Amino acid sequence: MSHLDSAARTALVVIAHHRTDSLTAHTARRTVAQLETAGYVVDLLDLHAEGFDPRMNVADQPDWGNREKPYSDEVRAHIQRILDADVVVAVFPVYWQSMPALLKGWIDRVWNYGFAYGRSKPRLAGKRMLWLGLAGATSDDPITEGMQAVLETNLSEGIAYYCGFSHSSVALLPDAEERPQRLDAEGNLLVGDAVAGAEREAQYTEFDRRAGKAVEGFLAAEPVAA
Repeated sequence: MSHLDSAARTALVVIAHHRTDSLTAHTARRTVAQLETAGYVVDLLDLHAEGFDPRMNVADQPDWGNREKPYSDEVRAHIQRILDADVVVAVFPVYWQSMPALLKGWIDRVWNYGFAYGRSKPRLAGKRMLWLGLAGATSDDPITEGMQAVLETNLSEGIAYYCGFSHSSVALLPDAEERPQRLDAEGNLLVGDAVAGAEREAQYTEFDRRAGKAVEGFLAAEPVAA
């Protein structure tokens, strides 16, 4: 490996979706391309495709009396992938104003005691995190404001900053669904028609633009080395 290669910026892009033809997977692939264009060497982690089991088990259960506990080989391999990355980007659908179980289980098992937290000097210090959450809510739905606040508290404050990341950003991407749904002021569910044709193309072109702008803004906020 050359000096240039060893000095290259690295990113871990994590996909949490069960379908490769999903908008989530599409957004993750575009994010990978955007990061590579920006000069990053990207490690793409498709949790479902790689068969990651989000369920906690005895081997990976935290031992509060031993922060040096050797976790399973699978978890240790994932830990190394995080350590090798300067930037971590999680791309996922928003479920119940949170992340899907697949991504939550990855954090439960891999971002474990003694590694991601439980030390005076965090092992993840200096790394940066971007959360790209795809939401079915429409961009003009008032629920998106509260959803953004909940995600920022949970993901940035409760996870990334707690684990020592130097920067964490949450980008909520609404309008992910073809058929808009929302509750009106009286609590009635309003279900719109599925978009099609030119309208559909325009909706997802705008979706891609907003996703790309979120990644661009995240990268632009990267601190410049002295």
